[in-house]
Amino acid sequence: MAQLTRISRTACALLIGTAALVGPAFAQSKPRLILQITVDQLRGDLPTRYLDRLGAGGFRYLLEQGIHYNNAHHTHANTETIVGHTTLATGATPSAHGMIGNLWFDRAAGRTVYNIEDPDYSILTSGADVDASTEIDPTQRAAKSDGRSPRTILTSTFGDELSVETNGKAKVFGVSIKDRGAVSMAGHTGKAFWFSKSASQFVTSSYYYDSYPDWVDAWNAKEMPQSYGGQAWELLNPIDTYMFGENDDQEWEPDFAGFGRTFPHPLGSPEDKYFTTLLTLSPSGDQITAEFAKTLIDAEGLGDDEITDFLGVSFSVTDYAGHFFGPSSLESEDNLLQLDRTLADLFAYVDAEVGLENTLIVLSADHGAPEAPGYLTSLGMMGGYVTPGEWDTAPAVTRIKERFGISGPLIEGYDHPYLLLSEAARNAPDVDQVALETAIAEELVAFEGVAYAVPSSRLREGSVPDNALMRAVLNNYHPDRSGDIYVVFQPEWFINDMDGLSVTVTHGSPWRYDTFVPILFAGFGVEPEVVSRRVHTVDVALTLATIAGTRPPSGAAGEVLLEVLGQ
Repeated sequence: MAQLTRISRTACALLIGTAALVGPAFAQSKPRLILQITVDQLRGDLPTRYLDRLGAGGFRYLLEQGIHYNNAHHTHANTETIVGHTTLATGATPSAHGMIGNLWFDRAAGRTVYNIEDPDYSILTSGADVDASTEIDPTQRAAKSDGRSPRTILTSTFGDELSVETNGKAKVFGVSIKDRGAVSMAGHTGKAFWFSKSASQFVTSSYYYDSYPDWVDAWNAKEMPQSYGGQAWELLNPIDTYMFGENDDQEWEPDFAGFGRTFPHPLGSPEDKYFTTLLTLSPSGDQITAEFAKTLIDAEGLGDDEITDFLGVSFSVTDYAGHFFGPSSLESEDNLLQLDRTLADLFAYVDAEVGLENTLIVLSADHGAPEAPGYLTSLGMMGGYVTPGEWDTAPAVTRIKERFGISGPLIEGYDHPYLLLSEAARNAPDVDQVALETAIAEELVAFEGVAYAVPSSRLREGSVPDNALMRAVLNNYHPDRSGDIYVVFQPEWFINDMDGLSVTVTHGSPWRYDTFVPILFAGFGVEPEVVSRRVHTVDVALTLATIAGTRPPSGAAGEVLLEVLGQ
């Protein structure tokens, strides 16, 4: 009988809309606060990998008191930070929301651009621009301005729709170490704050404010980041309790700016050039992010009335630690245990200020991660590094230039995951561009570490095989921003040299270790459940819109996660 009743309700929903499926918890009221947590580079297996040592209030709260979708994936091929964050915020694929990579070549500007750079909206704090000499996030080096805004996001976010639904009365905010993590979560109508390493403060741009709110000035005046001066990243627990306790010193791990390959990792003095950079490479970076978010909740009165507010918090340290040490490292293991405590503290604060029963929490990730090739080799598996900078000098490229009569460079550059042809190649007279792109793609797949090369001409035509990998590549294609050839590296192969900075691990592929992320809902109206059905990150924003009673975000491509609605 129960099964027949469920089928009947589902059938009704198909006739009268998703609202028919809203469970009792959502029928009478809405959450006062929606807290969207994005943990940068949190692969889907990681929340449960160290479950035996997690505390009661962080990941364990989400896993045991919430709904755990343990087979969740991104549906796009370029699994990078801005791509995943914007997908979670909009429910759209990059082909619609336009954020096809952390970088792309702007043909009108004639240069590679950073995803949210905007010269019209400068950072309010003087001296808060990116210092490329200390930056461990080299994608920002492409920006020619310190200005930041969400104007390059081409569709609405859930936060935008919440503002529309409430005539601007809903309070919408995004907070992160990374500017792109905060801006994407805040959307077009919210307010974003991010951490400036050069200023050692949380900052924003003139897109959001003419001047800082008093509470932001007061928070920055406390100089919490500087309080970590002279300290070190210490292990939370005795080393013999860790899965990777015997693997502290691995030859493939870099020693960046004296941070070292073994514990303890010194943070140095606040006067040191790399102090704030190392701060964000340790659990301290997430701790200061959470403290700023807690202050924001109180100062802005989030959750104080019946109008649903939204706060997106993106934690970045898991990504930085993963890049340098790999996800299977003592550093990454300890970082997750410390992040667990940071989450528990944040959730306890929200419980005291708003009430977890009045707050809907959703946690996911912008992408997963591969393993370090050195780690895989130690287990008898394969992996390696790719060097696109050498492609233009390969004999195969010389043959192509001779065949098509092209003089000068054939390849302009490589902005992951797109190969860019030189202007001479693109504008060569009497050259069939489709034939040229196809010839290059056919040669690329013979290069070490390359699995597929897909000409953009074929993506424009839709003339690619109908399989999961090619659908993911299509989901990542935008005609105005994508390059000339989409390159997919072989599994566990990737670039480890980012503008001269050597790293251990780089994500950004369509392989399952990069698309696999957790989706966890807890709090308001949610009953505990583990769901192993395959779901997708594009489902999150549409589910939030259904719960909050807003329009779907304009480019939303997912499905409502019915379990969150009590179905």
